[in-house]
Amino acid sequence: MNPPVTAAQLTQPKGARPDDTDILTIAFDDNRLLSLVCGEHDEHLALIEHRLSVDITPRGNRLAVKGPAPARAMARDVLSSLYNRAKRGLDITKGEVDGAIRMREDAAAAGNAPAGAIRTRRKLVMPRTPAQGRYIEAIRHNELVFGVGPAGTGKTYLAVACAAEALMNGDVDRIVLSRPAVEAGERLGFLPGDMKEKVDPYLRPLYDALYDVMPASLVAKGMAENQIEIAPLAFMRGRTLAGAFIILDEAQNTTPQQMKMFLTRLGEGSRMVVTGDPTQVDLPNGVTSGLADAVATLKGVDSVAAMAFANADIVRHALVGRIVQAYDKKAKKPRA
Repeated sequence: MNPPVTAAQLTQPKGARPDDTDILTIAFDDNRLLSLVCGEHDEHLALIEHRLSVDITPRGNRLAVKGPAPARAMARDVLSSLYNRAKRGLDITKGEVDGAIRMREDAAAAGNAPAGAIRTRRKLVMPRTPAQGRYIEAIRHNELVFGVGPAGTGKTYLAVACAAEALMNGDVDRIVLSRPAVEAGERLGFLPGDMKEKVDPYLRPLYDALYDVMPASLVAKGMAENQIEIAPLAFMRGRTLAGAFIILDEAQNTTPQQMKMFLTRLGEGSRMVVTGDPTQVDLPNGVTSGLADAVATLKGVDSVAAMAFANADIVRHALVGRIVQAYDKKAKKPRA
């Protein structure tokens, strides 16, 4: 018999052994929480059924899971994980269900438990793919981490969440978020407004991630007290950043000289995360990306880790993954 789980009581037909039946019944103690697990019109159950090749039948406060033994066990773990999430008052979306399935699949393949979560002032952020779990662990155990991969894999969002957690725990004194404003180039002066208004559009994704993991009042207070700084890459020159969690986003749009300048801002008690997508370089033709150059140059250096994400790690809308795959396929076709 599989070990019991905290969220539900597992039962088998009387007199049966787990090996001689293909139905596993899971009893939950709170119908309201169970309804959150099942989703509207049982859409979460349908997703689990499709991904794990099982049949799940709701029966009051019980779920009957039918299928091969390994699939039943995995479905039980996924349902238990989601139920425990509901008990903590956390949202359960289709993305969370997909993430729970991915983590269980990887744990089953590797024989390991999934990596831990990020706790911020506003929410508990769970990794949705095995690569995200490894990325979080790399950030927690290294002073410099590169997150490289396609859009939608959570590179920047998880880095900002880790920064918010570190600030909340007192591990760092401030957060510094930066991006190159490559698209503007020499034309910043022609944009309306003061310098902040000129560069804010390029930094908006960092603001969005920050507001998602921290209450707006704390973000405003942090900015007013210089605990949180969001600035273009050009503003980093000549500084030494001590006791800070520093993130450089869209780093594929840096030159090797800019990247070296940024990496050498690292001061005492600081840590740094550099993220980027090598397939979306906006630099002029013939200019080497500082991200690719830095990853190659610093390979094997102590306290430096590089995490590569793949299309399978995309956690935005499912269509985003198919769009990226289509473009990759087109890029690989030989030109006439």
